[in-house]
Amino acid sequence: MATKRIIIFDTTLRDGEQSPGAGLNSKEKLEIALQLARLKVDVIEAGFPISSQGDFDAVKLVASRVKGPVICGLARAIKKDIDSAYQALRKASRPRLHLFLATSKIHMKYKLRKAKEEILRLAVESVKYARNLADDIEFSPEDASRSERDFLYSIIEKVITAGAKTVNIPDTVGYAVPTEFGQLINGIKQNVPNISKAVISIHCHNDLGLAVANSLSAIKNGAGQIECTINGVGERAGNASLEEIVMALATRKDFFNYNSSVKTREIYKTSRLVSRLTGILVQPNKAIVGKNAFRHEAGIHQDGILKKRTTYEIMRPEDIGLEENRLVLGKHSGRHAFLVRLKKLGVTLKETELTKAFKRFKDLADKKKEIFDEDLLAIVEEEITVLPETWRLENLQITSGNKIVPRAVISLKAKNKVIQRSSSGDGPVDACYKTIDKITGIKGRLLDYSLRAVTGGKDALGEVTVKMQSKGRIVSGRGTSTDILEASVKAYLSAVNKLIN
Repeated sequence: MATKRIIIFDTTLRDGEQSPGAGLNSKEKLEIALQLARLKVDVIEAGFPISSQGDFDAVKLVASRVKGPVICGLARAIKKDIDSAYQALRKASRPRLHLFLATSKIHMKYKLRKAKEEILRLAVESVKYARNLADDIEFSPEDASRSERDFLYSIIEKVITAGAKTVNIPDTVGYAVPTEFGQLINGIKQNVPNISKAVISIHCHNDLGLAVANSLSAIKNGAGQIECTINGVGERAGNASLEEIVMALATRKDFFNYNSSVKTREIYKTSRLVSRLTGILVQPNKAIVGKNAFRHEAGIHQDGILKKRTTYEIMRPEDIGLEENRLVLGKHSGRHAFLVRLKKLGVTLKETELTKAFKRFKDLADKKKEIFDEDLLAIVEEEITVLPETWRLENLQITSGNKIVPRAVISLKAKNKVIQRSSSGDGPVDACYKTIDKITGIKGRLLDYSLRAVTGGKDALGEVTVKMQSKGRIVSGRGTSTDILEASVKAYLSAVNKLIN
């Protein structure tokens, strides 16, 4: 039996960005979109253009610059939304308009306050209107998994007749369970007369931790497109994880008989990029891309792995872009060795970027005896930023202890001017952040602070991620250093620079 291909629809830039504090600017969205193209996803949902001018501009930028995948924009079943999405997508070589309208009783009664007949009319009219603007139309009956089956079948049939080429079945609130969701997809295939004229897509949320399981059940029952996000990011508990779905299909071809166009060796790199730009850390035990996904500590497991890898590993680290040999360079390594190693890790830098990254590497090598791949990726990702740095750390002095009030003296550089201020605080990090607020004039409210070691050892590189709020905006920042206070300052400055730019 020939292996069938599933369409991978990535909504990291739209639904994934709805994670609290994960707001991305246009340049960051473009950077992720370009990497998604290298990952070879089939469809990139770039945003919801009507939602804000920033989102409109981001979708427009992605549509004009990213080649290969279909570029999709979301719209309610309203003409002004459809017009906005169409205008944002005009420069895309392969544009798609994605319309949605709620169909469950609870949504129709309490959110839309409309009867079934009006919902049917709006759905058909909006699809016909969109079809006059673009050839590729997708329609989503929102909250489909809680919709009455006969009504759902009816609306799907009518939007296909009106011109929809893809019908997406969302489990909007993560309510479904795998067997039930699979039966829903099968029921659509059996009860919608013209379903063969459209691709059945599914979009699962993870409120019960079942998004990937529901997606895989849908594939077994005839779904042709899966909507998912990198690292499973998304509002509330997130979305179905792209890397988990893709690797499940690749690992269990014997069961699913499906494959995808995704270049799996780009998965780890894409995961790190999304984590860095959204500020959402990947949990260590996360399947496929978590820090512990390919680590074995139990003696029995280690013994089995040494004798035969497949005893305890069903995938190879290399399959997702991880190298087996993690130890790389030291203080005596030269620029050429550094460049070669970065290329092996899939990192390509411009000359100016390489110079900055190499200097940072040499500084780190003076502090650390052994430098690992994770260290290299961390320093490169921090140095190569898509945002201009209005403020940059010049100098940092901290006095702290359990018997004195912590105090920070910080010098920041903006253009050619260096400003120094000092503040005390409840702790050294608090003192640093108050000092930065004084210098920059931006008073932010710290919402979240997390610290992790990039690798093991007492000299490990520390990575700090913060989320801060200022004037209604929530942004994230990230900083790395062997000194956790320096990393904390860099992370906060990263967030401040996002607020400014």
